[in-house]
Amino acid sequence: MGKKKYKFYELILLCYLLFFLLIATITSADDGSAGDAAVMAKLAKSLAPTPTGWSGPNVCKWPGVSCDSSGRVSSISLISKSVAGELPPDLNQLSNLQSLNLQRNRLYGSLPPLSDLSSLQEVHLDNNNFTSVPPNFLKGLTSLEHFSIDENPSLPPWTIPDSLTDSSSLADFSASNANIMGHIPDIFGSFPSLENVRLSYNNITGFLPASFANSGIKNLVLNNQKNGLSGRIDVLGSMEQLTQVWIHVNKFSGPIPDLSLCTNLVDLQLRDNTLTGVIPASLTSLPKLANVSLQNNIFMGPMPVFKTGVQVSLGNMNHFCNPSPEPCDPQVTVLLEVAGAVGYPMRVAESWAGNNPCKGWDFVTCDPKGSVIVINFAKQNWVGTISPAAANLTALKQLVMSDNNLTGPIPASLTSLPELQLVDVSNNNISGKIPKFRPDVIVKTSGNPFMGKDLPPSSPPGSPSSPGGTDNPSSPTIGAHKSSVPTWVIVAIVIAAIILILVLCLVIYKYKRNGKSKLSKVKTGKEQKLKNNSPKNVNGYGAIPSTASQSSAANSEIYIYDGGNVTIPVELLREATDNFNEENILGRGGFGIVYKGKLHDGTEIAVKRMEASIASNKGLNEFKAEIEVLTKVRHRHLVALHGFCVNGYERLLVYEYMPQGTLGQHLFDHEHLGFPPLTWKQRLIIALDVARGVEYLHGLAQQSFIHRDLKPSNVLLGDDMRAKVADFGLVKNAPDGKYSVETKLAGTFGYLAPEYASTGRVTTKIDVFAFGVMLMEMITGRKALDENLPEDRSHLVPWFRRMVMNKENIRYILDPSVDPDEETYQSICKVVELAGHCAAREPSQRPDMGHAVSVLAPLVEQWTPTASNGDDSFNIDFNMSLPQALQRWRANEDSMLSEDMYGDYTTSSRTSKSITALRKVSE
Repeated sequence: MGKKKYKFYELILLCYLLFFLLIATITSADDGSAGDAAVMAKLAKSLAPTPTGWSGPNVCKWPGVSCDSSGRVSSISLISKSVAGELPPDLNQLSNLQSLNLQRNRLYGSLPPLSDLSSLQEVHLDNNNFTSVPPNFLKGLTSLEHFSIDENPSLPPWTIPDSLTDSSSLADFSASNANIMGHIPDIFGSFPSLENVRLSYNNITGFLPASFANSGIKNLVLNNQKNGLSGRIDVLGSMEQLTQVWIHVNKFSGPIPDLSLCTNLVDLQLRDNTLTGVIPASLTSLPKLANVSLQNNIFMGPMPVFKTGVQVSLGNMNHFCNPSPEPCDPQVTVLLEVAGAVGYPMRVAESWAGNNPCKGWDFVTCDPKGSVIVINFAKQNWVGTISPAAANLTALKQLVMSDNNLTGPIPASLTSLPELQLVDVSNNNISGKIPKFRPDVIVKTSGNPFMGKDLPPSSPPGSPSSPGGTDNPSSPTIGAHKSSVPTWVIVAIVIAAIILILVLCLVIYKYKRNGKSKLSKVKTGKEQKLKNNSPKNVNGYGAIPSTASQSSAANSEIYIYDGGNVTIPVELLREATDNFNEENILGRGGFGIVYKGKLHDGTEIAVKRMEASIASNKGLNEFKAEIEVLTKVRHRHLVALHGFCVNGYERLLVYEYMPQGTLGQHLFDHEHLGFPPLTWKQRLIIALDVARGVEYLHGLAQQSFIHRDLKPSNVLLGDDMRAKVADFGLVKNAPDGKYSVETKLAGTFGYLAPEYASTGRVTTKIDVFAFGVMLMEMITGRKALDENLPEDRSHLVPWFRRMVMNKENIRYILDPSVDPDEETYQSICKVVELAGHCAAREPSQRPDMGHAVSVLAPLVEQWTPTASNGDDSFNIDFNMSLPQALQRWRANEDSMLSEDMYGDYTTSSRTSKSITALRKVSE
């Protein structure tokens, strides 16, 4: 009896213990919910205007706010809400926060403090105006997977912290145009799931970290650093998962590495660096490669041949041995191997142009017969080895490699050279035994401390892995970083878990030993009552959607588009356009009127207004098409979409304002509008701008498109007379490869390609045809279709073809306002030829837009003004060689004329002054 009574009291005690544990848990949850509500109230108060619906005591019902089962805030979403304000400093008290989406607003002040939010999985802060970075900004985010902070240019200079290694599950890290400086930390072995790294348009310097090789990065975007990343790019060859690499407009040097492991690589942008060497076959044979840009480097050797369908841009700065894909002279091939063994130094690449090493090549001497007899690489501080290929120069008499940092042995093959007189490898780190040369050959080997010793080829002296090297003690290894959770918290959690497990075990034991049958009966009765009397989905998650989800679904067609551009209130647009005053009309199109407007901050905009009376299905399709395209493509030669508005049945699109109107106005109505006629130089630059924009649409964007309505009235001009392609309402997705897609006929007569007009099937070649027609219009000053002219001259394309069959007629078809000198006339003749090719009858005979860019770009670049004013040096060092100066100018110029999504404009005056400065260098 005593034992039973004791067990009874023991059971009562355990029940009390469980009860108090339950009360403590509930109290803790209530305290957490109350704390979250206080933080959210501060957030709501700090934002202007206060987000719609952000009122009331239950923050879990606020639009854009989600809570977990305990009532704690788990998600905050304020995407494109046009809210401004400074975030409260205690956001990191939302300890259960998993998702923070604040992109595309007008937030300023400090970035939100996120440290030690261990549940946080995604953070998106893009397109705001934050101005400071809190301490330990990214510390302790152990669950972080997706992070983006692009387009926050007002941030002070900051560096990527090593504490990012706490986020071992990181998959995306995007911080373009966020004022990051310093080196990229060598921490990427800590992120096995990392796929996307985007850090373009910052001021990051230094080298590509070696730990990139141990990551899973697929998309690597590091282009347009202010001062430029540098060093070699060998690590790319070890990144097997790569699909996209954008490292253009930097200062990378050395050769392209072996890329044979990168079988998934699709898009490789290497332009505007100082890369050298021979284009490797491992690049040209990549199975999935679609886009590659190599211009504005100094590549050597034979011109590469890529597979059919690959969009290739080579430019005219590289030093290929022949202007066409032909093998190099045998001596050139050997010398390139010798240079390759020392990393193709810049001084070699700048000098070794053409296919004859006896014509002005530095470091090389030839005899009168044209045979190389001396290679002198002395005192260059180059790193590398001595290439055995030098033995193939059978007339070689002297090989001088002294005073460098060369490693490895002296090749035994050199002993076979019949004319050899001198081998000087003194003052290097040469190792191994000296080969047996003829007695009359002078061999200088002094100053090589490892001579006679066989060193492993993979560990040359001075390398980080060699005994004499220096390891980087700051480079973390996987799992080496400490946990961000305090030790006492872990101990408390473990003890509480043990107590809870023991209590449960005791309860189960009592249940089984003492009261199993009674408890079973009670339980069965309760279960039967619930089964018979309660409704379905007793947990509260029935089939009826919440009010928030209903609202979202009802408006998804109107407000939610892929890319999420900003929705702009109609009241703001009415105010900006003076209630759509007729005096602000810029033009009228098939689906509405375009008005000029001005926002409070002075930003000028263009508003296309589609009124209810014309909002047909066709009009709505155009409205959706413009948004869908312009949210997926961003390019400095495509007009930018600032946002859109839906007001009842009215649809409005808001673009950047282009103050100089359309190309058509300047070509055909300049006298009536008071514009000066376009000079030939301006026409060339506009043509190149259009070609680059369309080239990007066709193949360089993440998704390819066909414009279908390319014409002068859809080309807009800025104050600097730089062009942007506009009006994307008829755009279609481009089919893969050479296939076409059938669609309803759309566009403008006079610009329609024959095959499109007859079959309705489109490929990118229909845009090429329309571009050819535009070139004809810019050459002649005539419209594509002019019914005021006789029938045999009213259609521009056939008349143009007939006239230019005799080249002597070219002067007679020119726009009268173009009065060319001889140099300009030669440029016009090349554009006439390009126009004919682009507007060929058969699509197979037309080039792609990349070819048009490659033809027009040199014509723009070679244009030299006759005079300049003011300071025209533009920081050019007149002690440089002309190739060095040209390389620096092009890098600086194209960093401003970037074809990537964040590029700015560069005025033609700056271009003129820069080229004038280059002419001084050449003189």
